[in-house]
Amino acid sequence: MSSRASKPSTAARGFTLAELSFHAAVRQVRKNHGNAIIGLGVNIAQTLILVVVFYAMFMLLGFTSRGIRGDFLLFVMTGTFLFMCHVKTMQAVVGAEGPTSAMMKHAPMNTMVAIGAAALSQLYIQVLSMVVILFLYHAIWTPLEVYDPLGVLLMLLLSWLAGVAIGIVLLGVKPWAPAAVSLIAQIYARVNMVASGKMFVASSLPGFLRVYFDWNPLFHTIDQARGFAFLNYSANTTTWTYPLIITAVALVLGLMGEFFTRRRASLSWGARV
Repeated sequence: MSSRASKPSTAARGFTLAELSFHAAVRQVRKNHGNAIIGLGVNIAQTLILVVVFYAMFMLLGFTSRGIRGDFLLFVMTGTFLFMCHVKTMQAVVGAEGPTSAMMKHAPMNTMVAIGAAALSQLYIQVLSMVVILFLYHAIWTPLEVYDPLGVLLMLLLSWLAGVAIGIVLLGVKPWAPAAVSLIAQIYARVNMVASGKMFVASSLPGFLRVYFDWNPLFHTIDQARGFAFLNYSANTTTWTYPLIITAVALVLGLMGEFFTRRRASLSWGARV
């Protein structure tokens, strides 16, 4: 008597995929350091150093958040948090496991799970780091007042999603030109130190300078986040719809490129990537 193997239901496949994504995300969190707590502490230290450096530099130069009356350190942190989340996520996705990785030999592992794990692990690390820093700031330094916390969180998520989309675009090209993609990712991260607009108020820029920043989706999300964070600031010169459109287009193009590359993957690429 022949027996037909029953196919798993959609719910079972979904549960298996979710479990696989969870374990892949945990592996990604522990990738750089075996101890997850120490790895989180390193990320918190990096974010704190960046906040302190920018704050000290602004104070020495006599810079103030023109156009925003409120907590100047909160002004610095809103830009720094979104910058770190966007750039770190982009770099993590670019460095995700490719189609020729040894991990892909273990079914049902696939590149989409690897990309999702890289993105979710960075979201977890960045959000947790932000919560810890804001709690310490609120408890030790001064009470924290945010006008619209939900709006700020949504802009953080949009910055993260934009980082995922740009990372997928670069990941799809990476097997064809690994050195060039690595260089582009580094240049993009360095350019965003200034082009993200985290060091100044977008509405204070003259029109002839703003055109050099309007192309950047992170410039818009940071300014919009400050519009939600401060009661007396309206982010009228930027919009959240632009980064959303750019993210959607980049996601479509990136997924198409990743699918095209995956279908033509060669084991010889493993030596080049």
